[in-house]
Amino acid sequence: MCAFNTKELSEELPWVSELVQLPPTSTRVIDADEEVFLQYTNLASRAPADGTQRFRGLGHVDSYNDVLTIEFTIPASPRDHVGTIHRQGRSGKPVKRNRKTSGQAQTLSVELAQDKTALRSRKGDTGSVVWHASIDFAQTVLRQYYTREIHALLNPTALSNAHVLELGVLVLLRHLIVLRAGTGLLSVVIAPLVAHYTVTDIEALVPLIRKNLTLNTPKIFPITPSDRRAHPATSRTSNVSAEALDWITLHNASPAFRRSFACYPELDLLLVVDCIYHPSLLPALLSTIDHLTIPGKTAVLVVVELRAEDVVREFLDGWLNISSGALWQIYSVSAFMEGPYAVWIGWKTISNGDA
Repeated sequence: MCAFNTKELSEELPWVSELVQLPPTSTRVIDADEEVFLQYTNLASRAPADGTQRFRGLGHVDSYNDVLTIEFTIPASPRDHVGTIHRQGRSGKPVKRNRKTSGQAQTLSVELAQDKTALRSRKGDTGSVVWHASIDFAQTVLRQYYTREIHALLNPTALSNAHVLELGVLVLLRHLIVLRAGTGLLSVVIAPLVAHYTVTDIEALVPLIRKNLTLNTPKIFPITPSDRRAHPATSRTSNVSAEALDWITLHNASPAFRRSFACYPELDLLLVVDCIYHPSLLPALLSTIDHLTIPGKTAVLVVVELRAEDVVREFLDGWLNISSGALWQIYSVSAFMEGPYAVWIGWKTISNGDA
């Protein structure tokens, strides 16, 4: 266990991995009905701060423009400060000089091309536009990473060595893959923080993702000058790749074909961000999650915008009852993101005893 883990956390909650640490308020999910009831009751009790309505439909940001500019706030690091440097002068006497480090928040501006026409004309296409969940998730990860929050869900120290695979609108840490990533927003924002980021979606959307990666290439490297010296651009471009991955094809494939069809380096984190939207796709999504998760190694991070209650319940019940020779543990992570979201962390262990 790395230094990031606290004694209190390890005593109260199970240890997931060096990368993923359950916050103290996390609770285990045993029953889908109970968990969904608690999530939607909590959602109904929260009044939006901006006065907007609580439920916002599908959740896309702007389906009327082909290019969006999205800005993220990069908080100042707690190590940024005004300090006194003691140096020896020419006369041999100590000289005091004040040096001001960068203590101000910065703004990361990302330009994303989206295909507004595809959302309306291409059957089953929801990944061609930007969704609120991916923006809010990315901002939360950036805040926790740069402020080094003690109970950050993703350990900032382990993140740089992480291999993550994402299903949905997110990232691949250590080796990150995003399934249904659509515009590739998360690959642009999170890739500088990880060892390798693989973003995936249906084949028709891979060109759009690659276009956005190229458009934002100068922005997917470390933000501060010191970070740029540590990770030159020439050595970081290879940590992002965009690949086609179809859940339904994987779901319908034989076990032997699955191993060759969706074969990636071992994953530390599988990201599933706002991928739960249609009940017909849930079996394929669950098969993909189960196939890519390595017992005792891979953690699965699911972020879902709370829309259709029955769909969320069906997904959670299916996840709890996956029958694949392994046992799943799933925890609800409260207060991780502001907004109408549920966040769960799950992992599986070999079923040779109690989970």
